[in-house]
Amino acid sequence: MAELLNLLTDIDGVAVGHSTDLALSSGVTAVIFDEPAVASCTVFGGAPGGRDTTLLDPAMTVGAVDGLVLSGGSAFGLDAAGGVQAGLREVGRGLQVGTARVPLVPQAILFDLINGGNKDWGLHSPYREMGYDAFKAAGKGRFALGTVGAGTGATTATVKGGLGSASAISSRGHRIAAIVAVNALGTATIGSGPHFWAAPFEQAAEFGGLGMPATIDSRLRLKGGNVTATTIGAIVTDAQLTKAEAHRLSICGHDGLARALLPAHLPLDGDTVFAASTSKHARDDLPGFVELCHLATIVMARAIARGVYEATALPVENAQSAWRDRFPGQLI
Repeated sequence: MAELLNLLTDIDGVAVGHSTDLALSSGVTAVIFDEPAVASCTVFGGAPGGRDTTLLDPAMTVGAVDGLVLSGGSAFGLDAAGGVQAGLREVGRGLQVGTARVPLVPQAILFDLINGGNKDWGLHSPYREMGYDAFKAAGKGRFALGTVGAGTGATTATVKGGLGSASAISSRGHRIAAIVAVNALGTATIGSGPHFWAAPFEQAAEFGGLGMPATIDSRLRLKGGNVTATTIGAIVTDAQLTKAEAHRLSICGHDGLARALLPAHLPLDGDTVFAASTSKHARDDLPGFVELCHLATIVMARAIARGVYEATALPVENAQSAWRDRFPGQLI
């Protein structure tokens, strides 16, 4: 078995691609499955934006999707799924409906419209082309974290947000991983210091190895003003799941979100978590699924902290400082 990269691409049959525009201060991340994947999602934030999320309800007919899209751009960013869909159609992917093929690529978006980037794009937003570029860039193996793809323009209440990922293997040998763009109204760090709320779950000093502080400052810290935010991500496993089980896995992904961000699921967050199964390996016992739910919580929490830890400040005036700028002495 190949060594884990601690990334979503540790799941066999999954590719990830980014499109990043630093001048725009936004981007797109595409998750592409080699074969249609059983998928579902849950939305716990009060201000979500998404495309084709309703079809992922366990009661709906469609059972599998070709990919998932995470994007900046708020409602404008919903164009990105069209670009990924175009790329999938170009290579002959999609649900067969008579003589037509319809690629299915549910999407979630985050709000990054007032982060200092140049959003004067004219009549049509750039997100459709960015979605296509992210599809074309999708590959196996290592991919960048931090200020890339959907995490490019992400911010939090205290330091720059970003794109993170983490993975794990269950006791039965099933792989599970998370990918997330952290754009929280709240914060991934404790008080005004460098420690992460996700510290109890950290593996191999993946976000600095600082542990927990001596005292916990849990006072409310939020982005200023009436600003929408949103943390969006996905949990993917190679274990065979039903659509209802994928739905439950997405809920457990939100548990990880709530352990890594304080506060979470606010009225101005649009927190959305997808879950998908490539069904590469059989799973036929309930205890094995319970363990996957447990690991979904942990890998999501770790991925959130990694996204913030790996982020760099945007090259724009008055950009929010990154964790690594604020706490350079803590880098390893």
